[in-house]
Amino acid sequence: MDKGILLAGNKSALLSAVEAETAKRAQGYALALIPNRFAGAEASQNDAPPASFPGRIPLDWNPGSPVSARSLILGARNRLGRVDEAVLVCSPPASACSVADLSLADLEVMAHDQIKGWFLLAKELCAYFMNQGSGILATVYCESGAKDDAGDLLGSAALSAFRSLSRSLLDTSAGGSSIMLSFASGDAGGQAVDDAGFASFISRHLEEGNRKSSGKLFRYGKHSLFK
Repeated sequence: MDKGILLAGNKSALLSAVEAETAKRAQGYALALIPNRFAGAEASQNDAPPASFPGRIPLDWNPGSPVSARSLILGARNRLGRVDEAVLVCSPPASACSVADLSLADLEVMAHDQIKGWFLLAKELCAYFMNQGSGILATVYCESGAKDDAGDLLGSAALSAFRSLSRSLLDTSAGGSSIMLSFASGDAGGQAVDDAGFASFISRHLEEGNRKSSGKLFRYGKHSLFK
């Protein structure tokens, strides 16, 4: 039976790479995107629509709405038959500004789209997999070049919140019916992370579906894995 996969994340090169690997593992999968709604956001290659894949089923998602989070999962289940795996890819758009120049509109976007949305979706997925009795919930984020970028006030804050969410999911995974995994780019030696290689690394571990790996943080880079 084909696995039902829900993929959600920011429009980015990393998400595109993860989607390419997902398309290899499933005949059909659901995709929900978080657009870059920060004021003054410029169109870039990362914000361009990702390449099309035959199995993609696009679904609408209003990240700041708890009703939308629940509807997203139900929509994925209705279109796929079931949801066995959910992969959350956090790669927030950079938004460099000083605190004095912070836009209230941008602050609302960060809080609702880039922070609240992930927490609501993770909460609903945990409940869904608990009721189903099985499932894999994976979080993905890229640390290299982001955590030391003091100028990226909003993007760094969003990434920090997602890391905290990921750690909480891992810490509460023991004894649960679902498998909780987290993937982060590790030390790339100051070089840009190879998104395709990172996505392939993620895909291999997800395909294994090893319950003994539940609760682990896998780092891609110089070190193979650790928590």
